[in-house]
Amino acid sequence: MSNIERMCVAMIVDDDEMDQFFHHKTINDAGIFSEIISFYYAADALEYLKDPNTCEIDVIFLDINMPQMNGFEFLEAAYAEFGDSFAKVVVVMVTSSLDPQDLENANKFDVVKEYINKPISVEAVQNIGKLLPS
Repeated sequence: MSNIERMCVAMIVDDDEMDQFFHHKTINDAGIFSEIISFYYAADALEYLKDPNTCEIDVIFLDINMPQMNGFEFLEAAYAEFGDSFAKVVVVMVTSSLDPQDLENANKFDVVKEYINKPISVEAVQNIGKLLPS
């Protein structure tokens, strides 16, 4: 079974309604996810991940700059909550930030496998499937 065939769910965490719309469309157009779940707030996404009855998340498309809890705070909270088991999720930082410090901060997290500037492309989403562990 290929990595793409085993993918169950992509999660989008982005506070901007238009970005959510375009991310969802692009990820859907890539045709490799059985489900896409979206959250406007990182804290809500974290609560979802805590629920033992949810489908395993394979990829999280995570915005950096969000109110209440930014993308880096989300990653820190997820590591605190799930420990090393969180590392099996592929996190893709999706941002409009031009700050080189954001890329440097993203590289501090092993779970962050890609850092993509908005807007994401179908090709980028398809390439992300290759990043999943076997």
